[in-house]
Amino acid sequence: MENRQSADHVARLQADWRRERPDVDVSPQGVIGRLHRLAGRLTEELRVVYDRHGLSEGEFDVLCALRRAGEPYERASGELAAHTMVTTGAMTKRIDRLERAGLVTRRRSDTDQRSRIVTLTGPGRELIDRAFTDHMRNERRLLDLLTPTEAETLETLLTSWLSRVENSSDGG
Repeated sequence: MENRQSADHVARLQADWRRERPDVDVSPQGVIGRLHRLAGRLTEELRVVYDRHGLSEGEFDVLCALRRAGEPYERASGELAAHTMVTTGAMTKRIDRLERAGLVTRRRSDTDQRSRIVTLTGPGRELIDRAFTDHMRNERRLLDLLTPTEAETLETLLTSWLSRVENSSDGG
């Protein structure tokens, strides 16, 4: 295990920092650095599927949020922004593009004339169903690089860690 770790980029960075700054504990880089590099690589792998379907990552997220809403596959613009964790301005740009492509429609809310309701069109639903199926197949391919036990352990650890980080951020 040590040979494999010592050959990777993060281990080389740590070795350099241990040499240059022996007074600083660089062990967190072992986890954080590798997670950061892995996140970048995973994002690259996931974008292949989005590109194949002519979507950006953000557009994929919007279509997924609408599809998950169930019949009639619609949400208010503000609700979509909350479900995809982007600003309303960024959401407007995504919706504009999706509307131009005929994948969603927009209308005024019946209850609040200032609010817009975004609805998935038939072609939008067909596209996101295909793209989501491809996306899950791609995620399975990536996760299958681990053993089932490793994947289960990693999910448990990440769930716990994420919860703690989010709870500590919420509290201050």
